[in-house]
This record gives sequence, C-alpha cells and structure tokens, in this order.
Amino acid sequence: MTHDAASLRILLIEDQAELAASIIDFLEGHGHRLDYAADGEQGLALALEGRHDVALLDLHLPRLDGVEVCRQLRATADRHLPILMLTARDTLKDKVVGFDAGADDYLTKPFALEELLLRCHALGRRHQLYDANLMQLGELSIDRRQRKVWRKGRLIELHPTPFKILLALAEVHPAVMTRSELADRIWGDEQPDSDALATHIYSLRQALDRPFDTPLLKTLHGVGFRLDIKA
Repeated sequence: MTHDAASLRILLIEDQAELAASIIDFLEGHGHRLDYAADGEQGLALALEGRHDVALLDLHLPRLDGVEVCRQLRATADRHLPILMLTARDTLKDKVVGFDAGADDYLTKPFALEELLLRCHALGRRHQLYDANLMQLGELSIDRRQRKVWRKGRLIELHPTPFKILLALAEVHPAVMTRSELADRIWGDEQPDSDALATHIYSLRQALDRPFDTPLLKTLHGVGFRLDIKA
C-alpha cells in the first residue's frame, strides 16, 4: 500500500458495479477509506452524515439521479462536501448543469484512475482548509450553499461565473491562480472561443471592488490573479 497524500474519507456513489470495484480497489490501495452507495437515495443519506472529505458522484443513478443528489445535498447539508461528478456526458451544457447543481469538479468517462486520484487529492485539500459552507477571509464572507458574498457586511451581487471565479481564488488564498487554471476550473475542456474570462473578471472587479476604497482582486501581470486579503 502506498500513501501519496493524507488519508481521505471518500464516498463513491456509482451504480456500475465493475467500475465501482475498480475505483475502490485503486483508491484504497493508495491509503484512502471508501464508503459506497449504488443508488442516489442511499448516497444522499451517506453524504448527509457529514463524515467524508470527497464525494465521487455518478450522473446516471437509480432512485435519484446525480444532479438531484447534488442539489439536495447543497440545499440541506450544514457543511460543504466537495463533489467530483463522474459521467459519460461531455458536452458543455451537461457540465454547466452539474456545476449549477453544486458540483466542484467534473470527470468524463472513461478516465484514468491516476487522474481520479489526483482530483481527489486536490478536492480533499480544499475541503480540509475550508470545511464549512461559510468561508470568512478578512472582510470577505462567502456562503457556498446560498452562493452569496458579503464585503464588510454589504451584500455583493454576483452572476454565477464571477462567483465561481471568486470562490476559486478564495479557496487557494493567498496563492495566485493563472488564467489557464481559472479557465480550467470554470469551463474544463469546453472553453469558450472568445476571451470570456476577461469579461467575467471585469464583472467581478466592478461588483467586488468598485464600491470600496481598496481593491481585493489583484492582477499580477504575466502571472494571474489573487485576492489581496489580510485574513
């Protein structure tokens, strides 16, 4: 058994028994602990117990599909459980549906188990840093469940994509995210042809910084973006 990272408690919700067995064997072989559900209702019940670091959630499930599991979990859980959605669908529209339901990441079948492991590590680290739905960074408050943002107690109105950009930067704070890292986080492999990121960054900056004396969103030219917050 190898231990590439700190042991994670992982919930796998997948109805394909052969694939589930392969995932469980591989991840347990790397030192992680797995709980398993073969349908959406059982998976949601396990997820709401609040003891996992990452959930691997198939989109097509009996009894309750993956999108509905994700929506109900986000609506009722008192903490943020990172969700990696597993699906054979690979269109931008399908990904948007998953992300809008509350998924944190997306992996299209068939996938390499090594890539699944890396995604679990990344989401697990994020979860261990920010366990609750409400993140507090200095004067900035972010509610993941309600997708709301406050600065100095003032509600900041953000559209979905600028909110995702802000959340991504908050989760890696105080580190920098490059343009390509942000684009990958928001759109994955189905990135828009135009420079949509620049438009959404502008929108975020107008909402987050313009009404205040000091900017929080910093551009490091030739490098990327970060939040300038004394947390």
